[in-house]
Amino acid sequence: MTRECKFCRIARRELSAQVVADTAGTLAFLPLRPVTIGHTLVIPKTHVPDLWAAAPQLAASVTNEAIRVGRAIAAALRPDGMNLITSAGVAASQTELHLHLHVVPRWSGDHFGHLWPRGESWLEAEQVREDMAAIIADACAAISGASVPVSESHR
Repeated sequence: MTRECKFCRIARRELSAQVVADTAGTLAFLPLRPVTIGHTLVIPKTHVPDLWAAAPQLAASVTNEAIRVGRAIAAALRPDGMNLITSAGVAASQTELHLHLHVVPRWSGDHFGHLWPRGESWLEAEQVREDMAAIIADACAAISGASVPVSESHR
């Protein structure tokens, strides 16, 4: 944990928060500016900047807690749907540089709006998609040791 990180301070209980779940390694609480009723943040108590920097076991722990919290929100509030969102880096709109998963209950017609831009994809060319699939599949194989033939990829 770092001294200056707001989420680390919340995890240490130096800053107050509306906590909804507390485990040995995670904390779930309501953000100061929720986008919907029931919007909840799930964080690891250990400081890590984002999901991509997290060790697999830590990422699994935070994700499992987000699933548990999401199920609780679904049971308590009965939303029409739910988003699970995380951002990594300023370009992806991450404002607090501590891994956090947003569990966002959604209702038809809520003010949150559409998560994805509407309209045509900016990447329409089949060859470009095939090239990107091959590049990403190679990178996945290098990281995990497993490979997925591009012909089996989703297009």
